[in-house]
Amino acid sequence: MLTAFTAGLLLITISELGDKTFFIAVILAMKHSRKLVFIGVASALAAMTILSVLFGQVVSLLPQTYVKYAEIVLFFAFGIKLLYEASKMTDSNCETEVNEAKEAVEKAELQTNVKTPLAILIEAFTLTFVAEWGDRTQIATIALAASYNAVGVAAGAVLGHAICTAIAVIGGKLIAGRISERQLTFAGGCLFLIFGIVAAVEGV
Repeated sequence: MLTAFTAGLLLITISELGDKTFFIAVILAMKHSRKLVFIGVASALAAMTILSVLFGQVVSLLPQTYVKYAEIVLFFAFGIKLLYEASKMTDSNCETEVNEAKEAVEKAELQTNVKTPLAILIEAFTLTFVAEWGDRTQIATIALAASYNAVGVAAGAVLGHAICTAIAVIGGKLIAGRISERQLTFAGGCLFLIFGIVAAVEGV
């Protein structure tokens, strides 16, 4: 369980910093109550994690040989893809994530004029849930949950999301301009490759 917890925590913490959902939390926290934004964003990410882990448990019912090979291929594919993206990145890549987050928030803000606490919670939850759907960390969480202790993966991933959300809400504005998307992507790629190697060794 400790291995599953550590894997989930590392995967999410490194992969989610500087992601679109991170900047959505940053932008929302500058407009509304930090507490409400944190609750909304963290709840959405926790819900997504639980769904991913449950789906991973369904996948684990398949023949373990297929599950293990699929896990290895996914981790290596994500790792290689991220390393390639990091090698091609410039400073404008981080700006792209920020602009996409701003556009999503602006569209949501136009839909409701009165910002009650409930409206802010729903906005933060919905924006984050939609942005996270189909993300590589969701797929990776499914892969981890299919092979490791589901409770450990869920706990580690939820904690990782909470840490990233807290950073975004509390100090996101200060560090947003200092985040190196290239370095984070490179670190994420290396982490996925490590998971792939571990999965391959365990499979053998």
